[in-house]
Amino acid sequence: MGKLKVASIWCEGCSGCHMSFLDMDERLVELISKGLEINATPITDLKVPDEGTDIGIIEGAVATDHHEEDVKLMRERCKLILALGDCAVFGGIPTMRNYVPIPDLLERGYITTESTVQGKIPTSDEIGKHLSKVKAANEVIKVDLYVPGCPPSADAIYYVLKEALEGRVPVLSGELLKYE
Repeated sequence: MGKLKVASIWCEGCSGCHMSFLDMDERLVELISKGLEINATPITDLKVPDEGTDIGIIEGAVATDHHEEDVKLMRERCKLILALGDCAVFGGIPTMRNYVPIPDLLERGYITTESTVQGKIPTSDEIGKHLSKVKAANEVIKVDLYVPGCPPSADAIYYVLKEALEGRVPVLSGELLKYE
């Protein structure tokens, strides 16, 4: 078993996949003791993977120009890309936005919600611009591994990382693909 550098990003989603990642509990410590190195995650607030990262994990759908830049950077810097969870794998729930024109979406989100008082649509270069269509990760870059689920189980994530650490290509089947 060798070293395995892993980085993850969070695009348009709920962070449930990162919570499942943390739900590996002691098994995460086991993987780290066997050579897993986490070099960037939204959890650690280190958002840019090092060059030569082995596995880049993408959670969430690609919904903004910032997401698109981030997944392209992951592809550039990572040997393998893993789409984690239904949003990254299929586009998931965020693709429901594809049926609403962006001006209507922003109006509803920032102006006409029942709890909004004197709302205004924010504008800043720091806020990603909505793409015309929310996409799965593989609609933007080449994806090598897929772990579906909403969210995928900690067991499935553990299995994939353990297999990768041992130099094998993970193949999910049976209970690891079970939806609850």
